[in-house]
Amino acid sequence: MNQLTIKSRNIQDVFIKSIQLEDVTNTYVNWLNDSEVNQYLETRFHKQDIDSVKNYISLQLKTPLEQLFTIRTSENEHIGNIKIGSINTIHNVAQVSLFIGDKKFWGKGYASQAIKLVSQYSFKKLRLRKLTASAYTSNIGSIKAFVKAGYESECILKEHYILDGKPSDVVFMSIFKKPQDDFIELVVTNK
Repeated sequence: MNQLTIKSRNIQDVFIKSIQLEDVTNTYVNWLNDSEVNQYLETRFHKQDIDSVKNYISLQLKTPLEQLFTIRTSENEHIGNIKIGSINTIHNVAQVSLFIGDKKFWGKGYASQAIKLVSQYSFKKLRLRKLTASAYTSNIGSIKAFVKAGYESECILKEHYILDGKPSDVVFMSIFKKPQDDFIELVVTNK
């Protein structure tokens, strides 16, 4: 698979890059096993190790309807991941999900910038018309990041998932392609 690097002239602090097996490090695996980082991730149900994460990445790289990227600072530091998943080429919709694993970057706008980048890429290059995201209603940081990136709440599903042994509400958010999205300058390099 080709490795994409996606940047924008409007977003200086962050870029995203297609994930590769060599991105799986002990630091990355430790993020997935950290109870603060994974509290809202499905990975919280199983202890992760280098092999399990590499197997997951290998599957993602073979799945054309999923695109997984590393989130990187302008200094090329890997701080988390973002995914365009369940890409539906008939309806031109997909789901976006992410996590910031390096806690020193929490609450500083890196997530919303990565969401903007992946959204712009999805609209401009993948020609999608709508993106969705979901979050536990208690995951305020994630909700704020998506709202800051232009997503709007569509609905709340009551007691939809189990969190800490109790039913929890989930908010569904979305963003639609706008005509001005065609004029956003993305720099996409392909190796």
